[in-house]
Amino acid sequence: MMKIKKSKYPIEVFSTTYKKDLINIINKVSDKEVESFIDTLLKSIEQKSIVYFIGNGGSASTASHFVNDLSIGVRSLENPISAISLCDNQAVITAIANDYGYEYIFSKQLDVLLKENDVVVAISASGNSLNLLKAIEVAKEKQAITVGITAFDGGKLKQMTDFSIHIPTEKGDYGHAEDVHMMLDHLVSSYLNSTLI
Repeated sequence: MMKIKKSKYPIEVFSTTYKKDLINIINKVSDKEVESFIDTLLKSIEQKSIVYFIGNGGSASTASHFVNDLSIGVRSLENPISAISLCDNQAVITAIANDYGYEYIFSKQLDVLLKENDVVVAISASGNSLNLLKAIEVAKEKQAITVGITAFDGGKLKQMTDFSIHIPTEKGDYGHAEDVHMMLDHLVSSYLNSTLI
């Protein structure tokens, strides 16, 4: 029979604390960083450039969700956002991982697809995933704009990208980090939906 470890907190207390902590973290997110990201997306529309999203694990799901909300959810037929998640083609990802190594799953795709002035958005709580860092290196070589959406201390990704939206969470606090990453998706998409025609 499975033994369940008893939590030191009653569920109600844990729930209340989690929500309070989340609100505190949200309030520390820089509105200036959010504004820079939205400005980058608006510029990508003007230049008819493509915005590529990348991430691992839960951040891969966030990348796909961002693309859904920006390219389909922002219902602007005259000013569409061209957004693509490089996390979604399993045949391509597994071929690259098998032939070159997992650390190249995004950079090899960008080698083929990326053009000058395109945008690469890398989502990572730790900011230290090698496949994201290699992708940013390629993006810089091709003179694309790079954005990091990070947490914890931001890792190397925060230092490498042109700018970042940093979520100040404790190291290892993936729950709050990914919660706020998704909130950013909906904040940005809602803003664009209210301004684009």
